[in-house]
Amino acid sequence: MSSSQPSVSIVVPVRNEADNIAPLIEEITAALDGRWVYEIIYVNDGSTDATGERLAAIMAQRDNLRQLRHAKSTGQSAAVRSGVRAAHGAIVATLDGDGQNNPAFLPDLIAAVEKGVNVGLAAGQRVGRKDTGFKKLQSRIANGVRGSILNDGTRDTGCGLKAFRRDVFLMMPYFDGLHRFLPALVRREGYEIAYVDVIDRPRHSGVSNYGFFDRLWIGIMDLAGVWWLIRRKKPTPEVTEVKA
Repeated sequence: MSSSQPSVSIVVPVRNEADNIAPLIEEITAALDGRWVYEIIYVNDGSTDATGERLAAIMAQRDNLRQLRHAKSTGQSAAVRSGVRAAHGAIVATLDGDGQNNPAFLPDLIAAVEKGVNVGLAAGQRVGRKDTGFKKLQSRIANGVRGSILNDGTRDTGCGLKAFRRDVFLMMPYFDGLHRFLPALVRREGYEIAYVDVIDRPRHSGVSNYGFFDRLWIGIMDLAGVWWLIRRKKPTPEVTEVKA
């Protein structure tokens, strides 16, 4: 792999996804090799299975693969933030580590940010979801309520496939659950959103780490907090330095 500074960083938050590590990395490399100088950053969010060992074995073969480890699980938003803070690329793309997000869509997302005019975020929008009917109903209700309150113009904020400018992400206020409100917060900073339809697929192996009641009440409080942040946003001043 090239030792040049990467222009793109792929951040993958994982917890107990040992059997999904190698297949997903193969798909990421197939999608990106020859297109960008890139790095892959896996954020191991306190896994108790062989996730760390599987990553270490592949790291011995790929010098653009990095592993960050949380001593204990602190959640998906914290894992994404750790990865973005450690990233070397000006553009960061994220996807879930369970295999449901197809890396074949990464080039379209990255290009949308790279070539867009004032685009701060490219958000994947799932079609043909492979989740259960109950889980799809959860998402439909959550997205409907969020959209009516925040008016963020996004039908699906739960898709892990996203690409964004690293500096834009780091200027946003951090809180647990941030990854579910990126479109509204990116718009708050004055940037545009690009949307890319992506095709969902079944999980390769393992079980979901997130449940309905884990997110419901926290999501309601987060929604109120983001609404407050948007209401309190003041215009960003135009700053010029006055020289003698």
